[in-house]
Amino acid sequence: MKKLYTAKATAAGGRSGNVTTDDGKIDKSLSVPKGLGGDGGDGTNPEQLFGSAYAACYGSALELIAEKEGVDLGDFSVTATVSIGKTEEGDLQLAVILDSYLPGVDVETGENLVNKAHEVCPYSRATRDNIDVTLNLLLEE
Repeated sequence: MKKLYTAKATAAGGRSGNVTTDDGKIDKSLSVPKGLGGDGGDGTNPEQLFGSAYAACYGSALELIAEKEGVDLGDFSVTATVSIGKTEEGDLQLAVILDSYLPGVDVETGENLVNKAHEVCPYSRATRDNIDVTLNLLLEE
């Protein structure tokens, strides 16, 4: 792989510690959510950070595909809902729902864009066959 960019983040103290990046752009306290047995404090958590990153990356993949296909996405957004749970074997597992809001795009075009973006997005490629990812297309009502 030819590296184009490298990010470096350090987590100290696990889920109830702190996460920082080497450039100082992220310096966040972490808290364990109540659903995972924590106090649900004021800090963020790995699932929120992963969801934010996945939504942004997938949104960029949507823009790339839309541009190639000559589609104007307008004021679009992607919401990633990240869940953590246990498998039948008792292992922790992630699942993601990606809701792509594409106003002004018809269903056929929207489904095409959503599916193609999922093929090229680096986060989608990294998670493929590892976690369940559900793609939803949200259109203007």
